[in-house]
Amino acid sequence: MLTAEERREIEEELPHYRDRQSLTIEALKIVQRHRGWISDEALADVASFLEVSAEDLEGVATFYNLLFRRPVGRHVVLVCDSVSCWIMGCDGLRDRLVREHGMRFGATDEQGRFTLLPVPCLGACDRAPALQIDDDLHGNVDGGSLGALLEPYR
Repeated sequence: MLTAEERREIEEELPHYRDRQSLTIEALKIVQRHRGWISDEALADVASFLEVSAEDLEGVATFYNLLFRRPVGRHVVLVCDSVSCWIMGCDGLRDRLVREHGMRFGATDEQGRFTLLPVPCLGACDRAPALQIDDDLHGNVDGGSLGALLEPYR
């Protein structure tokens, strides 16, 4: 069941959209912000609240790569693997995050602290390689700076 706070936040967004169905991504983002991820039950509750089918909402949730349908760690690390970031060494960043910082690619570390995921583009090609931790975008990242970069999130 949606919490009163989640319902209130979704309802506050309604005037900005032409109809309830147009609010699907924003509603899912609100639920994810409160819960960390979107469970099947939460998805069904949002679908009911917005008067859309759960199947249609599932299609939105699985298409949009920043909506998490499985539990994630306290911090999500997105490593951009676009062409620009690939050329500038994103594979090396990913490997160092796994090897030196205990992360597991495509999974959450044992402490439940970090989930490491690929993302097709962060829109920071001019600062490649780039990664994002939660809502914080970091560009021109080199392997030697990863420890200092991760420290505030530990």
